[in-house]
Amino acid sequence: MKNGSYFPGRGTLVEETYLKGKADGWAEGRAEGRAEGRAEGRAEATAEIVLRLLQLRGLPVSAEQQARITTCTDLATLETWHERALRIDRAEDLFADAPATEKTPRTDD
Repeated sequence: MKNGSYFPGRGTLVEETYLKGKADGWAEGRAEGRAEGRAEGRAEATAEIVLRLLQLRGLPVSAEQQARITTCTDLATLETWHERALRIDRAEDLFADAPATEKTPRTDD
């Protein structure tokens, strides 16, 4: 006799194990999907804030720069741009490795 059953709902060990694995997989998938959705939402919101801040400061932003900001999905990069947007004088400086206004002299003496 076989351990499995062709009829769902009979409560065999194989069926119970399968259903538990399926439920665990769905729960894990939902959690990953929520986390990804939150990260995407935070990135989009931060990109909008960067653009709005540049606009409020009266700094012209080219279509290329706007596209670069809105398509960025790296939250750390967007947060860096957000901080820079408070201090820069030109939108181009947003993307520099270390804009002149962001450099701070280091004194180890």
